[in-house]
Amino acid sequence: MPVPRRTRLLPLVPMVVALIALGCVSAPDDASGPGGGRAPAPTRTAAAGEDPDGTDTPEEFKADIGDAERVAEAYWKAQFKASGLDFEPIARLIPYEREGEVACGGQGLGLNNAAYCSAGDFIAYDINWAFAAFRQIGDAFIFYLLGHEYAHAIQRRLGIRKEFTIELELQADCMAGAYIGDSERKGSLKLDDGDLEELARGLEAVGDDPGQPWFAEGAHGSAKQRTRSFSNGYRRSLDPCDVS
Repeated sequence: MPVPRRTRLLPLVPMVVALIALGCVSAPDDASGPGGGRAPAPTRTAAAGEDPDGTDTPEEFKADIGDAERVAEAYWKAQFKASGLDFEPIARLIPYEREGEVACGGQGLGLNNAAYCSAGDFIAYDINWAFAAFRQIGDAFIFYLLGHEYAHAIQRRLGIRKEFTIELELQADCMAGAYIGDSERKGSLKLDDGDLEELARGLEAVGDDPGQPWFAEGAHGSAKQRTRSFSNGYRRSLDPCDVS
């Protein structure tokens, strides 16, 4: 039975929505994703041609979610075309508000979660949790979140399988970095001052707990491993991501 790969919010400071730690549970035909600390004031990561001066309103959040999906879709469509492959975008991007409102392979998704579900080929996210993270961390997080989840969809399309969860998760971090870095270099995405610092701090906070076995189901990698994977993709595109 498909099991969703989960994006969970783990507060580093009690009662404070924190920096997000991407966490996904690997399984056949399933879904993927972050967790916890006090975050800096949000900044605006604007799609090219848009006004970067925004606020942390629901309208801006909705626009950023749409931009992140659109830029990710365009990026992977171009990559597939360059490789002579047909590309199909994800079927749906689904916001939800209640636990179990959206199911992946018969298993309801929980709150404080985002996931790619291969059983239905969709990305779903707890909209209240994601909006709280967006306001406290900044919109760079939204582009990273969608980039990481979309990477799991690409892994499925390419038939990529790994023996251990950590291998899929670090690869997804690298692919998310490539999507953001390449899109910025192409001009389809504009990072504002402070966005990279936000991403760096977030990645430092999302590593597995000390003592987590790297071979354990659900392992994602240490903070250093995850930061390195994202940075490699951001700086060097897909070359270090081993997606061939």
